[in-house]
Amino acid sequence: MNVPSATDTNRTQSTSNSSSATKSSSTVDYNTFLQLLIAEMQNQDPTNPMDTSQYMSQFAQLSSVEQAMQTNSKLDALLSSSALSQADALIGRTVSFTDTTGTAVTGKIASVSINTDGAVATLENGTKVMVGPGLTLS
Repeated sequence: MNVPSATDTNRTQSTSNSSSATKSSSTVDYNTFLQLLIAEMQNQDPTNPMDTSQYMSQFAQLSSVEQAMQTNSKLDALLSSSALSQADALIGRTVSFTDTTGTAVTGKIASVSINTDGAVATLENGTKVMVGPGLTLS
């Protein structure tokens, strides 16, 4: 086994390169966590197995991560449903706002689309406006 010295400059450089690579991907997702746990279990020393309390602690962490992911997906679905319900309630209503040129615009909402940026209302005349502060609905 080749062990480099503490003053070996090549070793120092490779360590700094690996730490910069680690910083770029510092988050561990669910699949990576599961792969690490399985690799640890497969490669443990049979003469000195992992402490049972550590093993259970890691399974508890895995369970927590899985539950958090399920909660996030359910919250995303709930938010999408809520946004669609709110968008449906806007169709047919009259909206008034001031556009970027300072002109007052009034019109009836014909449709609403939900994007990653938020809801966009399309008026009957084709004008599109982001639903948010500055709009008056009647």
